[in-house]
Amino acid sequence: MSNNIVPRESEMSLAELRGDCARMAPHWTVPARTVTKPVEHSRIHGVTVPPSSARLIDSMSDYGD
Repeated sequence: MSNNIVPRESEMSLAELRGDCARMAPHWTVPARTVTKPVEHSRIHGVTVPPSSARLIDSMSDYGD
């Protein structure tokens, strides 16, 4: 284990952070929202799931752990 202590990066105040965000906001772009239609079940074929993966997903809770 090393005894070297990494110096903390300079701490930024909330006001500085908000100012930086305000200056960057005009540069951020929002991509156009694309709406996709669900695929019909009859068109899905050839998909296989290994039994080990199916068991893993089956054993997961509905709301996460």
